Amino acid sequence: MDPFMEAAIREASSGLAAGGIPIGSVLVKDGTIVGRGRNLRVQRESAILHAEMSALESIGRQPAAFYQGVTLYTTLSPCSMCSGAILLYQIPHVVIGEHQTFMGAEDLLKSHGVKITVLNDPSCYRMMQDFIQGSPQLWHEDIGIT
Repeated sequence: MDPFMEAAIREASSGLAAGGIPIGSVLVKDGTIVGRGRNLRVQRESAILHAEMSALESIGRQPAAFYQGVTLYTTLSPCSMCSGAILLYQIPHVVIGEHQTFMGAEDLLKSHGVKITVLNDPSCYRMMQDFIQGSPQLWHEDIGIT
């Protein structure tokens, strides 16, 4: 398995262990992880700290050119909010663990030239399915279903 996706999965597992939603993300530049994040909506009572946003937050303020050499790894297809941040910072490549559970704004990203790689990782899928079965209300809250 891709070591960067493994790192994103570890972030998701840590988030789940802390009572959160098991979605993780890492940012990779020049073959090195420069940022890590997990969905922190529950833990921080946040409206916006999805895994991708959390990973971006973890690296702090960077010049615009910094992001153009970054690959974002995420265990689940990014939602429209996270996709907006990807587009804003012109992140050129997103590697997605799985998109069967939730198909985010991949078409939007592709239409703006972002390279999308979907791994269809069974462990990412299984982790989300187990979580949704056990905590459907949290999942629905996270993706905006009433």
